Amino acid sequence: MVSARIVLLLATLLCAAAAVASSWEDDNHHHHGGHKSGRCVRRCEDRPWHQRPRCLEQCREEEREKRQERSRHEADDRSGKGSSEDEREREQEKEEKQKDRRPYVFDRRSFRRVVRSEQGSLRVLRPFDEVSRLLRGIRDYRVAVLEANPRSFVVPSHTDAHCICYVAEGEGVVTTIENGERRSYTIKQGHVFVAPAGAVTYLANTDGRKKLVIAKILHTISVPGEFQFFFGPG
Repeated sequence: MVSARIVLLLATLLCAAAAVASSWEDDNHHHHGGHKSGRCVRRCEDRPWHQRPRCLEQCREEEREKRQERSRHEADDRSGKGSSEDEREREQEKEEKQKDRRPYVFDRRSFRRVVRSEQGSLRVLRPFDEVSRLLRGIRDYRVAVLEANPRSFVVPSHTDAHCICYVAEGEGVVTTIENGERRSYTIKQGHVFVAPAGAVTYLANTDGRKKLVIAKILHTISVPGEFQFFFGPG
């Protein structure tokens, strides 16, 4: 009877050990391809039968600690990567600010829109001496861009500054009135015409598809760098 109980106890312990080993193998196979669990099981098989369950449990605890350590390292690596990305973003912002300091480069954002309607718009660059001290020598000059939509008409206007106009895009007709004398010109891309200070100027975009874009260099004659447009009715 005693022998039967001992056999039953041994069988129970062996089944428990086998269950722990099987669970341990499955878990390690899922996470690590099974090779580490195999080594652990083989190491525990050399132990006496009554020590195997505890051995397997210790191996499992060690592997759990290793996984936690790897997770911490991976988190640190991700944090370092995030820091490097933040550093790159800061460098890009720094480069953009440096570009903003370049006094000779002007994009569309550098212009201020002073007139806007369904027919087009007029944008003006701020005074050069406000951009940089290096540009004080041309503070009497301003830059403006006129855009007229297809088949549109720009009402008569004049300004208190001499104007050199370059047709950057499109085509049309421009008329100037100075000292009672009227002059009309057909203009297209690449043409240059002059509108003296005080001369009344009006124009029309004769193209039905393209905008008429005119870049203007204004030479102020009263207050340096300051000028004013005077528009007629409409």
